[in-house]
Amino acid sequence: MADKPPIDWDPRAEAVLQDQIAAYDELRRRCPVAYSDYLQWSVLGHREVRRILEDHHGFSNAVSRHLSVPNGMDPPEHGRYRRLIEPYFDDKRMAAFEPACRELARRLATALPKGECEMMASLAQPFSLRVQCAFLGWPASLHEPLRQWAGKNHRATLAGDRAQLAAVATEFDGYIRTLLAERRALGADAPDDLTTALLRERVSGRPMTDEELVSLLRNWTVGELGTITASIGILIHYLAEHGEVQRQLRQDASLLPAAIDEILRIHAPLISNRRVTTREVEVGGQTLVAGERISILWASANRDEAVFGDPDEFRLDRDPADNLLYGAGIHVCPGAPLARLELRLVLEAMLQASDWWSLPPGREPVRARYPGSGFSTLWVGLE
Repeated sequence: MADKPPIDWDPRAEAVLQDQIAAYDELRRRCPVAYSDYLQWSVLGHREVRRILEDHHGFSNAVSRHLSVPNGMDPPEHGRYRRLIEPYFDDKRMAAFEPACRELARRLATALPKGECEMMASLAQPFSLRVQCAFLGWPASLHEPLRQWAGKNHRATLAGDRAQLAAVATEFDGYIRTLLAERRALGADAPDDLTTALLRERVSGRPMTDEELVSLLRNWTVGELGTITASIGILIHYLAEHGEVQRQLRQDASLLPAAIDEILRIHAPLISNRRVTTREVEVGGQTLVAGERISILWASANRDEAVFGDPDEFRLDRDPADNLLYGAGIHVCPGAPLARLELRLVLEAMLQASDWWSLPPGREPVRARYPGSGFSTLWVGLE
């Protein structure tokens, strides 16, 4: 058995957890591929991450023992499911969903009280939950159960409690199985929504199994809830802290799409994704054998000075191809059009519903801790 590599860092060290972005910046500059007992190999450099994303033969997405459609699949299996789901995020569907999404964002933004307001509980979390239910066609009666479920999942994730994580996963799967069963029972009278449409889809000439449907809907929903919530908090905080950018966007809303992508490059809403090596590979000067666990640290790669210069400099003229916010390669996020639509509309609503927002004195934001990103608590002063 080969000796373990030297330990380069401790991802669970308090200094890392208190400010993940700063810790990754420091580590990347001295060690673009770093080893730890906790994560094994963490890849921090932009070039090194690109190397992994473009080699799906050497770096597999099949990292979980549980079915994960299509995130945890490799070609050719991945392609069959990917082709099935991509039309659900095309321009036609986004245009059809935009009015409902805009109205939801408007209602939440205009309901915010003037003065000091905690944005994660008042805006980020309810928006991400309700907009995802609206997109999938799920009833409003699920809003509160799913809100409570998200809290339980968050606490179990932070605690690393595998038994509790398994329990909350089973609970969530139960919600989806109930929705599928209700639609099957209704037959032709089932609501004409995305969830019903998935029941009609076929893979390799056969209907999807309940296990496949549950996995697909779980991945869409759980991933969406976490990253959209984190993204909204990051965007609101950045514009509160950088008044010149907030002013620029108030004057020209057409800049919102590029500004959102750039702010989320600076402060990633998703810290990492996993891969596993399938053969001996070389990355960042390290030779890795088959079976090595890898964490792609988006929160580092998208701040690599070799590509972006000063990683904290806000620029709207960067090459969009360099921004790994939604990944790259065959596994690039299929839901990126939906996420971009939601984030644009929620920021538009916030800018229209307020004259200004800023960070109030004495109300320090509380950063989310790994594996989360963004803020767990964020107070702003709304005018």
